[in-house]
Amino acid sequence: MRRLQRYHLNGLRALEAAGRLGSLQRAADELGVSPGAVSQHVIRAEKQLGRPVFARTPRGLAATPFGERLLDRLGAGFRSLDEALALADRSDESALTVSVAPVLASKWLVPRLSNFRKQHPGIRVRIEATTDLVDFAASDVDLALRVGAGAWPGVRLKKLLAHDVFPVCSPAIAASLASASDLRRAPVVFDANAPGFWDDWLGPHGMTEQDLGPGDSFTDAALCVEAAIAGQGVMMGWQTLAADAIAAGLLTAPFPDRAATGNAYFAVTPADRPLGERERVFIRWVETEMEKTSAAFR
Repeated sequence: MRRLQRYHLNGLRALEAAGRLGSLQRAADELGVSPGAVSQHVIRAEKQLGRPVFARTPRGLAATPFGERLLDRLGAGFRSLDEALALADRSDESALTVSVAPVLASKWLVPRLSNFRKQHPGIRVRIEATTDLVDFAASDVDLALRVGAGAWPGVRLKKLLAHDVFPVCSPAIAASLASASDLRRAPVVFDANAPGFWDDWLGPHGMTEQDLGPGDSFTDAALCVEAAIAGQGVMMGWQTLAADAIAAGLLTAPFPDRAATGNAYFAVTPADRPLGERERVFIRWVETEMEKTSAAFR
């Protein structure tokens, strides 16, 4: 650590940013200074190091062999610093940060959060809506709600609910569906990000997705729900996606069959730190709410 005292941190930051971004201008934009200031920091840092980090070419900066090695280590070092600071970067320590897929957040979780707030007024919730898997070590996320097979390394899992699928549609379309074979002639709404779900449900009926007619395709399940509500076709839905629309009479499940996908809803927390009381409270609440949702489909 004594070597750090011999170098200016601003110079090292300028080297790392210029090397990573490939230009003085882009480094200046990120650091909030002028390109001239970045250039001066780079020059001074190179003098302190006693070796050139960049070769100046007509096409801009190019790292020297020494520079490539140095910039790789500097990048790793600044990333570690950023991750460390993220642990303290909370605007409100009482806020529980929950990562959840946008469709699960909008169609199920958010409409129920007022109930959680009434039951636990001392816990504020901050929702981070994303489909990305959480790197708990590099973020301030406390827990995640995810759907999958549960094969995620380095985390603690709490299974909440099996993920089953079933057709849903508007009441008007449902009136024309007496059996699964009627789906051959019905308009269909496809979720481009959920391949195989139709086959999961149709298989026991001796059909596949290929037996269905053409239909509109969406890359967002929430848009599929809106299309189904508008009467554009039958979609393959699931509990948390369709529950509220069914309860409101906007959609209906024309058949009693449910197909298991092999996936489930999980509460995901980091395995390398103890589960806090706020996380325990929230997970218990989600589990209770999912049980209520599941009961409506029995």
